[in-house]
Amino acid sequence: MLEEIMLELEEKMEKSLANTKERFSHVRAGRANVSMIDGISVEYFGQMTPLNQVGGLSAPEARLIVIDPWDKSLIPAIEKEIQKANLGFNPSNDGRVIRLVLPELTEDRRKEYVKVVKKEAEEGKIAIRSIRQDANNKIKKLQKDSEITEDESKKAQDDVQKLTDKYAKLVDDALANKEKELMSV
Repeated sequence: MLEEIMLELEEKMEKSLANTKERFSHVRAGRANVSMIDGISVEYFGQMTPLNQVGGLSAPEARLIVIDPWDKSLIPAIEKEIQKANLGFNPSNDGRVIRLVLPELTEDRRKEYVKVVKKEAEEGKIAIRSIRQDANNKIKKLQKDSEITEDESKKAQDDVQKLTDKYAKLVDDALANKEKELMSV
C-alpha cells in the first residue's frame, strides 16, 4: 500500500514539474517560438480549434512567427484571437499569411517576464506541496486504520518530504535556467 502511495506521489509530482516547465515555455525569451501561441484557439466550424490545427506555424527568423492558415477566410478571426490573447505583439497579414513580429525585449520587459516566471514556479511548488499533503493524509489514515505501524508511518512521511524537496529543487533549477535565459541579451 505504501509503495502505491509513493509511486502515485512521484508520478503526480513529475506531472506538476512538467506542467510548470511547459508554462515556462510560453514566456518569451530572446527567440520567437511557436509555443508562445500554443494557448490560442480560433472558432472553426463552430468549434474552438487550436491554431496548429487550422494552419501551419513557423518561426523562420529570431523575431518572427508566421501563421499560414489552410482556410484563408480564417485570417481575420485568427488576428482577433491573437489580439485578445494580449501577448504583446500585433498581427499583420498579406491576405495569405499572418506575421507576428516580436518587439525587441527591453530590460524592463525582461524583468516583467522574470516576475511572471517566478509566479509560475511558485504555483508549481504549491502544487507539489499539495500533492505532499495528500500523500501524508493517506499515510496517516493507514496508520489510524492500523494497517501500518507508527514507525512505518514516520519513515514514509520522511520519504514523502525527501521527494517533495527533490521536486521543489527541480522547479527552482528550471526557474534559474529560465531566468538566465530571459536576462541574457
